Amino acid sequence: MSITIHIFYRGENGGARRFAEEMESSGTAAKIRAEDGNEGYDYYLPMDDPETVLLVDRWRDQAAIDRHHASGMMDAIAALREKYGLHMRVERFVPDEGIPESDARFIRR
Repeated sequence: MSITIHIFYRGENGGARRFAEEMESSGTAAKIRAEDGNEGYDYYLPMDDPETVLLVDRWRDQAAIDRHHASGMMDAIAALREKYGLHMRVERFVPDEGIPESDARFIRR
């Protein structure tokens, strides 16, 4: 069962965007994507908020997340968050067992 985590990074004066750019350019994001159990690690920019970046982070299971959190990678991420003065809001999702018919009719496949 995959677990999806949304992390909203918020900063000032473009800090959140520079954080995401450095995560990519430094290779840190690529290393996270290569970790066992990582199923997705992508940054998005909200259209209505230039000071926020959304990370959509997906893992195979809680054990994979726990291994990631225990890795030295977290120190690098924490240092960058501090460098850019970021604050975070986190949402966590687990998959539904199926899409109800009342919702399915609105989904174009």
